[in-house]
Amino acid sequence: MASSDSDENPDFLLSTLHSDSEEEPQEQKQNPNSALKELDHTHLLHSINATITIREVRSRGLSFQLWPAASSLVSLLDLNPSLLLSPSLQSKQTPLRILELGSGTGLVGIAAAALLGARVTLTDLPNVVPNLQFNAELNSLVVSLRGGFVSVQQLRWGDEQDAADVTSTEKFDLVVGSDVVYYEELIEPLLKAVEVFAKGETAFVMAHLRRWKKRDATFFRKARKNFIVEVLHKDPPLPEWRSGVAVYRLTAKK
Repeated sequence: MASSDSDENPDFLLSTLHSDSEEEPQEQKQNPNSALKELDHTHLLHSINATITIREVRSRGLSFQLWPAASSLVSLLDLNPSLLLSPSLQSKQTPLRILELGSGTGLVGIAAAALLGARVTLTDLPNVVPNLQFNAELNSLVVSLRGGFVSVQQLRWGDEQDAADVTSTEKFDLVVGSDVVYYEELIEPLLKAVEVFAKGETAFVMAHLRRWKKRDATFFRKARKNFIVEVLHKDPPLPEWRSGVAVYRLTAKK
């Protein structure tokens, strides 16, 4: 993804985000031995001295890759979870129930399950679900040893049936997401999904790397209509980007 602030939108990125197809991109078919086809990344969770492994399949598109905001959110969950969790969640006697929107590779949700001993539901588009399920199963032992549990469900933002299916399984204590703001066309569906799941005391904690000034401004302007938006944390600028990852908490206005 380009580091420019330009709002020019490559068509292939939009088609990747909306695609429900299981078909592999033509590029991968022509070069099945490409080094970008599949990569495994290990992540050391310092606070519990455990390692989780995440499979990327970069040739499949954006949702199959790791992005900076996910790593930043995992680091905070690992080293400073009190920054992200309200006092009531920190003192909760039963396992936290967490929903991740736009899970991608599942790094954040799987790490949260292991670090917090939480019941986590990973969600994404139907074509992303198989890789999410793979990563969840790959780390099931680490998660279960910490008392956590990970499930996977499809959730197309704005799809009422998908939302109903997810809400029927759990009442969530926390909703999380990372790098979920890409296109202006997806801002309204994303906010509708947040409105469905982040109600009352249930907040949406979002890690975000600002890439496009206009698009980001549109998201936060619309978000502030129904949510109180707080900045919880800011990373310094990354070497390859003009800004660093920021973590926000969105709480529904009463």
